Amino acid sequence: MKIVDISEFYSPTGGGVRQYVNRKFLAAARHGHDLVVIAPGTEDRVEMRVGGKIVWIKTPQLPFDANYRMFWSKRAVFAAIDAEAPDVLEGSSPWRGGWLAAKWPGKAVKLLFMHADPVAVYPQTLLMGKMKPATIDKLFGWYWAYLRRLAGHFDGTVVAGSWLAKRFARYGLRNLHVAPFGVETSWFKPGLRDEALRTAMLAQCGLGPEAALVLNIGRHHPEKRVHTLIDAVSIAQQDRAIGFYVVGDGFIHGSIKTKAESAAHVHLAGWLKDRTTLARVLASADVLLHGSSAETYGFAVAEALCCGTPVVVPNSGGAADLASAAYAETYTPGDAAAAAKSLLALLERDRTVLSAAAAEAAKRRIGDLDSHFDTLFALFTQAMQRKKLSGVVRDTRPAIPEDADVAPEAL
Repeated sequence: MKIVDISEFYSPTGGGVRQYVNRKFLAAARHGHDLVVIAPGTEDRVEMRVGGKIVWIKTPQLPFDANYRMFWSKRAVFAAIDAEAPDVLEGSSPWRGGWLAAKWPGKAVKLLFMHADPVAVYPQTLLMGKMKPATIDKLFGWYWAYLRRLAGHFDGTVVAGSWLAKRFARYGLRNLHVAPFGVETSWFKPGLRDEALRTAMLAQCGLGPEAALVLNIGRHHPEKRVHTLIDAVSIAQQDRAIGFYVVGDGFIHGSIKTKAESAAHVHLAGWLKDRTTLARVLASADVLLHGSSAETYGFAVAEALCCGTPVVVPNSGGAADLASAAYAETYTPGDAAAAAKSLLALLERDRTVLSAAAAEAAKRRIGDLDSHFDTLFALFTQAMQRKKLSGVVRDTRPAIPEDADVAPEAL
């Protein structure tokens, strides 16, 4: 099967998208598929990969983040797709790249993969605390209409979780398919906790081993609410000694650095690109403190649970979907005082019990990335089979009811 992915946010210096696409190439090779990723770049060139290739198209840089660029020329993208003659064309964003995939006039099966919930990422991040989430969703009814219009050009929309399929269905999207994400469970696993590493991390926060070690991992982007988390830790520090170890970087890193410098016992570690080291850091923390309520899945949370590390997360979004009272505390998104209260509550609990519950839940609920790609490629194959049998791929079934279960293989 020839798969062409219009990957608008793939960047050689990016984070999660780059890691995901790199694994997708390996999965394509394992399945015997040919994957072509069309990505915006600094020049027109082709980069060969195991499992396929990247076709870079020269594009302008995004003004707010030097890591990313934006598709511009429809002609160049269409020519690249034409040259590959795909069986499946995948649009990986709801923006320019998605529309280019939607409007390409070829006969391939077309699928839109919604890797994010833009209403949660932007409006709810900015307006949380001023309006209720449901009010914000209604205020952005125009966006839901836009997304329905875009999705209507595709033969299906793929999401990473049943909860997100139900959310999108409430706003009229149809023909939703679930390919649950997973993590690299061979790297993130129980038993990696290292007391010497924990002591060294606390020392970087200016504290001794008797203090609690709280960890945050993620892009430095407004949706991650790192500023709020620093405030939450500062509040919780009034009750006990806490070091806050922050892993990540991004376009608002400067403001986070300024915030951290005015707070006590906060260490900014930057990106830890070595996954083995990151897994040891995750396992050695006492708790993962997470700020985003806009996750479609919540990779850092899932990786923490695989390492047996309990979590404090917002009570909505993909991170909340992974949480359970047995190993987590939740709080109102964007509320530093509520986050501090939940953090202190978790730190009062027996970490050994929490860790065992987290690791057990990870075994039951979190698969690996290979299983995600197995499901995704099976979905592609079935869509192609439907088209071959009927000549029509589009599904006219009604949207999924709010209380319905959505099977990962549902088509």
